[in-house]
Amino acid sequence: MSMIDTVRAAMVTAMKEHDKERKESLSMLLSALKNKQIDKREDLTEAEEFEVVKKEIKQTKETMELAPADREDIKEQCSKRLAVYSEFAPEEMSEDEIKNTIQAVLNELGIAEPSARDKGKVMKELMPRVKGRADGSLVNRIVGELLK
Repeated sequence: MSMIDTVRAAMVTAMKEHDKERKESLSMLLSALKNKQIDKREDLTEAEEFEVVKKEIKQTKETMELAPADREDIKEQCSKRLAVYSEFAPEEMSEDEIKNTIQAVLNELGIAEPSARDKGKVMKELMPRVKGRADGSLVNRIVGELLK
């Protein structure tokens, strides 16, 4: 079952329960998924679906941060929307999982004593492995700490 079908089913359930805010959030997510599918002109892969969800989460967080301080209604709406979107987001990797992946990359590259000069090589191998499952800034920070 694709994510479009899952989101559509959740939206129908929200409509039956008369949960207007959840229905609107799911409607926006469904729209973003369908637009991506139309642009691609074929079914989305699981990674592409997660990419769309993460993009929607990022945009909603930005909206929440940029909202004026006196507009609590916007911030509340965004936080509710984030709660709905997070149900469909991929599970994030923990710091330990990221460190284990970094160590595996270092072993594969044959780097016994990593230094800051090796960061480019490590990141080039590491990012495709963690893409969509870990925040890039978090990965960058951990790699920076390990390659001192």
